[in-house]
Amino acid sequence: MSNPLEAVHLLEDKLKKLLSYYEFLKEENQVLLQNNAKLHILLEEKEQQLKARDEEYKLLKVAKTIEGSNENTRETKLKINALVREIDKCITLLNS
Repeated sequence: MSNPLEAVHLLEDKLKKLLSYYEFLKEENQVLLQNNAKLHILLEEKEQQLKARDEEYKLLKVAKTIEGSNENTRETKLKINALVREIDKCITLLNS
């Protein structure tokens, strides 16, 4: 660097490149934040779907148990007893 003017030009060029890179990274960050938000929304939807499917599965399992297949007689009796106890608790709460 023979003179200060050359050093200033070099510094200006580096500063312009740095600002350009900063703007690029800022835009990329915005895109990534938007993608992240979309993925969070998608994740919540999938979790809700999973909960709904899990609830359906539980209901089907109860229905099959109550249906009384020969294989699940013991399980059916236990489920019926649990339901009777739950109904008794409800009746007790209503009477008090």
